[in-house]
Amino acid sequence: MSLNVIDLIKGQLGPALVSQAASQLGESESGISKAIGGLLPAVVGGLANNADHPGVLDAITNASSSGILGNLLGGSSNNPIISTLLSSLFGDKLGGLVNSIASFSGISNGSASSLLSLVTGATAGTVGKYAADNNLDKSGISNLLSSQKGIISTLLPAGLSLASLNIGDWAKGYKFDNDNDAIKTPVGEPKIDVTRSTTPTGTNPDRNNNEGGGSIWKWLLPLLLLIAAGYFLWKQCEKKQTTTTTTAADSTGSHTDTASTAVAPSDKTGTAVATAKTDENIDLNGVALKGYKGGMEDQMITFLKSGNYKNAADDSALKDTWYDFDHVNFKMGSATDLEAGSQGQLDNLVAILKAFPEAKIKIGGYTDKVGNEASNIKLSKSRAEFIKGALAKAGVGAQVLEAEGYGSKFAKVDPKASDAERAADRKMSVRFAK
Repeated sequence: MSLNVIDLIKGQLGPALVSQAASQLGESESGISKAIGGLLPAVVGGLANNADHPGVLDAITNASSSGILGNLLGGSSNNPIISTLLSSLFGDKLGGLVNSIASFSGISNGSASSLLSLVTGATAGTVGKYAADNNLDKSGISNLLSSQKGIISTLLPAGLSLASLNIGDWAKGYKFDNDNDAIKTPVGEPKIDVTRSTTPTGTNPDRNNNEGGGSIWKWLLPLLLLIAAGYFLWKQCEKKQTTTTTTAADSTGSHTDTASTAVAPSDKTGTAVATAKTDENIDLNGVALKGYKGGMEDQMITFLKSGNYKNAADDSALKDTWYDFDHVNFKMGSATDLEAGSQGQLDNLVAILKAFPEAKIKIGGYTDKVGNEASNIKLSKSRAEFIKGALAKAGVGAQVLEAEGYGSKFAKVDPKASDAERAADRKMSVRFAK
């Protein structure tokens, strides 16, 4: 399955940035979000349509080291890389794109123009960083961009199509939007004329057969639809009955991540039961922590209250059971920038450690199978060290004995799988230690 580039970019365009952009531009957050939802597929579509353009490839290659991602709100509009890209991608259609997005999202043309620069900067910077992290040359970048053509049409928000964005004929003989326009025949290609046979007026040798077939389908088609609907409902009910999943690690330490907590990779042979995630208050000695039933906090508190930590003779009795963070995630390729919502679970871990000052832990970082393994190990190690440092700043550093990065050593998902599927291998985990 092809990598969905838009999945990579969304990490740069989260709720925090939407809120800041709305405040800065004087627009509603819903309007900003709607505009970004239309601009992102348009920009990625433009890159896909110009995947072999030397100027586009140069801009993306240079974007990884230009600092674009660090100043999306402040420097996107005046960045020469972004200006060059916009000119190459849309040319004289740029104004039409801005007008269409402004009308679609209910924001001003000036705001739509600023957001176009912002989204283009986020796209170029993210793709450039991904290419650098995964050692892609210009040919690799071109192939990555070209692979997006098959998915762009499915990513546009309802009520918007590439045709409606006034950006010209991108199709070039290939249906590249989500409307019902006919595919145009490229200039220079032979046009095939279909000659239709005619019959004398008043005669139709197949008339009886057509009427007979039509009468059958009048009742057969609804029946087939009814059967399909019944099967779908039955499958949905069957899924709801399954609420728990058992995951087991093999002798090499690999495991299946079907819920928030499981036996994480490393020198592990243990087994854990992952329960369905249900948002609720987790009791920590009378203090309510917001978490998941069966999630990291719930499992760790239960383990500590059971006395199993105190009774563990040494570290060997603890090393097989790891707990995956449910919410702590880093932005793509970064070891210092956390995704929105991550801090809350780090605060929960701090609260647990303060409530059980005798408890010691170890942090583990993991990546997927994509990219150079030496870089993966370095990145996962840096992320684990970052969490260790964050815990130290919160006053529980003495309880964090070690931070280790395992790279893709225990990753299970094929590197050719989609980014969403490989996300299961990119995680942070914690275990008790002595």
